[in-house]
Amino acid sequence: MTSTSPIKTGGSPTQAGAWRPMRTDDLGAVAEIADRVHEAYPEDPEIFAERLRLWPEGCWVYESDGALIAYVLSHPAIAFAPPPLNSLLGELPKVPTTYYIHDLALLPETRGQGAGSAIVRILLDGALRSGCPDVSLVAVNESAGFWGRHGFETVSVPALDAKLRSYDEDARFMVRPLV
Repeated sequence: MTSTSPIKTGGSPTQAGAWRPMRTDDLGAVAEIADRVHEAYPEDPEIFAERLRLWPEGCWVYESDGALIAYVLSHPAIAFAPPPLNSLLGELPKVPTTYYIHDLALLPETRGQGAGSAIVRILLDGALRSGCPDVSLVAVNESAGFWGRHGFETVSVPALDAKLRSYDEDARFMVRPLV
């Protein structure tokens, strides 16, 4: 899909430019956004559905004029063990040691409006409530600068090198302490 227009959800419109919790009827639009934003990192629709089922508190969409233009998936996880791209989790850990941001995808027309920073604040609050000591992620699509502005730092973990290369040579594992 090469269009740059927002993705209609079929749901009722909300106030322009607002993050809201993801619903199951958003999953088709979420998959379309992922296909457009993360062409080099394809994931099956089941990945989005599973994350929503396992940890709905960490799944959000940005809706503007009845169209989805961004989403985020996040959940408690095990530190320094990001899941491989396009893999199901099965279940969340009983005793998580990090809060993992699986994916933040914003269509081009959403960028530069503060939507990314707004959801980072929401996710950090959620991570604190989950009791995790830090938040981690794999930065792709030249997003390390964005994450760095939000307190994330690149962490070199040789055991993760092969997994990071499965994304691309520029993928960075990043962590932000919460306390």
